[in-house]
Amino acid sequence: MKIDGETRSARVEREILRAATAAFVGKGYDGTSMEEIATRAGVSKQTIYKHFTDKENLFGEVVKSTAVYANDIVESVTTLLSEAEFIKGGLRQLSRLLMKMFMDEELLRLRRLIISNADRMPQLGRSWYRNGFERMLVSMATCFQELTSRGLMKTPDPQIAASHFFGMLLWIPMNEAMFTGGIRRSEAELVQHADASLEAFLAIYGVHRK
Repeated sequence: MKIDGETRSARVEREILRAATAAFVGKGYDGTSMEEIATRAGVSKQTIYKHFTDKENLFGEVVKSTAVYANDIVESVTTLLSEAEFIKGGLRQLSRLLMKMFMDEELLRLRRLIISNADRMPQLGRSWYRNGFERMLVSMATCFQELTSRGLMKTPDPQIAASHFFGMLLWIPMNEAMFTGGIRRSEAELVQHADASLEAFLAIYGVHRK
């Protein structure tokens, strides 16, 4: 897929990252070779080394790009969560979107891979958290602060509220998926969990009008 305004170099780099993600997720870090990534991307090994210094650097960029992509989705949605959209159930839609995104099989497997390599490549975990989850917390906190200023929520500490939002939503299904492998909830069950989590969250932070 070609993106408007994208340079050839940027397109090649994007294809390499896409191929590397699939390879690392499928075979793990040690089981993936630069030759395989080159074959998947349809480029030479020399081309890969022009963009990435080595396999560890490429893996690091895969982690960073995935985290940034996930946050960009959250940021774009929270920015558009106007008063009208909030009242129409915008936060419910966001909860369901987050559930679907975080419970994506490829993302879960990449998360396991980062954790399994945390001792020898601790910078990857830090990059994943800093570029992804930490930025998501900031985005949600900013959103909650704005909604509170409009009288739609009551969050004395928007940052803590954002932590509670993600925790209530993801703690059980995320850990369940991370530790039990192939045992997965259905999409309907995940939606039900997202809705129940949001209901509990709004019982604490929502504004209950008489």
